[in-house]
Amino acid sequence: MELFDTTQVGLERALSGAALRQQAIAANLANVNTPGYRRQDVNFTSALARAFATGDKNEVEAVAPRVAVDSLAPMRADGSTVDVDREAAEQAKNGLHYEAISAVLRTRTAILRAAIGVQ
Repeated sequence: MELFDTTQVGLERALSGAALRQQAIAANLANVNTPGYRRQDVNFTSALARAFATGDKNEVEAVAPRVAVDSLAPMRADGSTVDVDREAAEQAKNGLHYEAISAVLRTRTAILRAAIGVQ
């Protein structure tokens, strides 16, 4: 019997994806006034959802979030695709997402610790 199930592995992947996305958003904000800078994003949720749909833990473990250039973002006159208002909203949304995943992981860990008798 395995200690960590597919859900636990998926939550860990989601947490690392959210952390990587926060880094991408920070890079976007740091380069908001850089002409020609292309907005970056991390989209891992669809890949994670597909992996969960298979029910295979190995598929979930294989999901690796990556930073990619957002080719759909509208370009400004200076060639940059960063919108500071959008980035601020995405940063807030991603921060809440990260906190929610962290809370679920903490709860699952507390349940495991209680089950094995560790305080």
